[in-house]
Amino acid sequence: MRDQCEQYDVCPMVLVQNLVSGKWKLLILWYLSYSTLRFSDIKNRFKNITQKMLTQQLRSLEENKLIFRKVYPVVPPKVEYGLTDIGKKLIPVLKMMHGFGAEYLKSGIVSDQLAEEEGKD
Repeated sequence: MRDQCEQYDVCPMVLVQNLVSGKWKLLILWYLSYSTLRFSDIKNRFKNITQKMLTQQLRSLEENKLIFRKVYPVVPPKVEYGLTDIGKKLIPVLKMMHGFGAEYLKSGIVSDQLAEEEGKD
């Protein structure tokens, strides 16, 4: 594996980890993989996210060109978010992660601690 990273300045796995790390980024990408969503639609999908945190996560994804932000010149302001072409390339990875999670749940080996952490979101 090491020689697969040595040809780049940054290991591709480290790069991807940096792009999608953050408590909410993967879920934001997952929800946007289905359709373009308004800010309020995204916020309503999460139980315990602050507006500030959601804004930070969206800005980071936008800076990294994984999502786009479209502002409509209307009152009240209307802002939509969606996946960019490069962001759409993550959809197969997200689907594989979802599939793995479903299989893991079916296996019955989910720890109590992990189940408790899931309930905190």
